[in-house]
Amino acid sequence: MNNARKWQLGIVVGFTAGTLGIQYNSVAAKTKQVLNWTESTELATADISQATDTLSFNVLLNTQEGLYRLDAKGTPQPALAQKATISDDGLVYTFWLKPDTKWSNGQTVTARDFVYSWQRTVDPRTGSQDAFYLNQIQNAKDINAGQKSLDSLGIKALGKYKLEVHLTQPVPYFKKLLAWPLFFPQNEKSVQKYGKAYGTSSQKVVSNGPYKLTHWDPSDSSWQLVKNGHYWDKKKVKLQRINETVVKDPQTGLNLYQDHKVDQTTLTGAQVPNLKGESDFLVRQSSNMNYLNLNQNKVSAFKNINVRRAFSLAIDRHKLVKGVLQDDSLAPKGFVPVGLSTYQGKDFAKSTQVANTVSPNFQLAKKLLSKGMREAKVKNLKLTLMIDDTEGSKHTGEFIQGELEKLPHVQISLRTLPKTQRLAEDRKGNYDMVIASWQSVYADPINFLEVWQSDSSYNTSGFKDEKFDHYLDLSENKYGQNPTKRWQAQQKAEKRLMHQQGTIPLYQGTKAQLMNSKVRNIVYNGSGVPYDWKTAYLK
Repeated sequence: MNNARKWQLGIVVGFTAGTLGIQYNSVAAKTKQVLNWTESTELATADISQATDTLSFNVLLNTQEGLYRLDAKGTPQPALAQKATISDDGLVYTFWLKPDTKWSNGQTVTARDFVYSWQRTVDPRTGSQDAFYLNQIQNAKDINAGQKSLDSLGIKALGKYKLEVHLTQPVPYFKKLLAWPLFFPQNEKSVQKYGKAYGTSSQKVVSNGPYKLTHWDPSDSSWQLVKNGHYWDKKKVKLQRINETVVKDPQTGLNLYQDHKVDQTTLTGAQVPNLKGESDFLVRQSSNMNYLNLNQNKVSAFKNINVRRAFSLAIDRHKLVKGVLQDDSLAPKGFVPVGLSTYQGKDFAKSTQVANTVSPNFQLAKKLLSKGMREAKVKNLKLTLMIDDTEGSKHTGEFIQGELEKLPHVQISLRTLPKTQRLAEDRKGNYDMVIASWQSVYADPINFLEVWQSDSSYNTSGFKDEKFDHYLDLSENKYGQNPTKRWQAQQKAEKRLMHQQGTIPLYQGTKAQLMNSKVRNIVYNGSGVPYDWKTAYLK
């Protein structure tokens, strides 16, 4: 990019890399296989059983190894699994592990490490918010509810390298689940050594994946992934180190990128149209849905469907994505994203759209709000909207604030928090309204829909609907091996969720980036944990 273009964009570098916690020295500058990467939020945890956000899972994907890894097409490929068999009824999986693979502390990875990991996640004492993902495993749900013992979980070590898993019903996407870090093994010795502090710093975690996490604790705005010399497939790992740095201001990220101090930066707002023509510009499609949650447990008026519908209809999503975000994000069709899943040539989101729940209609919104407030016996709504402290979240929050305050008798104040704190407050239900996002971990509509089940640990807004729960039950427990009826049941669930306005979808996010053309072979998965750097390298 020439100097004139830099001046046109108002790019003035007035900071040092040290301000951001990045250390650059002559040794690092000479290292060829070092990737410098930016993140918009801090790392929350390195504990498999406690992770809930995309960034934490991204670090876990690159520092840990499970039975499978997804390839560039999203297809599970064997990792620690050397061989696998499935019973005729689809309920029993048997795995033979690669022998003599190692943890970074030198211990051997065994079948028992998988048993321990899954038991720890479903153990109610662990408090894993993601424990429900293991409900397909025999007795997992009862164990998590405190009704059965841990050793009754349907996973058994039949030897040092042989593992057997019993499911409650056939799960067509089970191998994709096994490629997600939640289903990876954990080193019992290390977890017990550090107790509740496990995974809270790079010194208190061990790895069995391509890289090891170093130079991190929760107060840090940077960390490193260093090649793991104990990794079984280390010959395919070319990068010696990945430097990850939190850069919340997109302009700062752009300055760093143009000064060749980072190899990638995420773009927002006016940066995108100004830089679209550059050869190093790219847009990564994603099944990331950003949405507005209305807390019925805290604001009684939100229990009224007319109030919820009014808030949704007051928001012009096309104005949000075109005028504010400007990064090729999409106005939503519903809660399930476009491109996540197709059946018989039809996209789920497009074929299930309930237009009058996500399309703006301000006049109807005012009528519904007036009716809803009378029914709820409230005269005004003074609310707080909780958002992340990133630049993109702030712009989105300000836009939503402006749209909703056009409604009569509605006042909105903003509460801005670092994402790690926002996640904690969200989990406790400590909000009136919150802007959150959901990134799928496998490409199936159920991964989005089950968020809103009455007993979901992620459903902190108090939305409960018996018909919605019934459709999900049909999808997973009755029609698991009937793809047509399963698809139809999921469509009914999506339509019910939107008709009841259980949540308010805002936009389907994309990642507009500048990327160093020398960076090659990153495996990107838009419908799961996004970046696998195992085989990445700099040309």
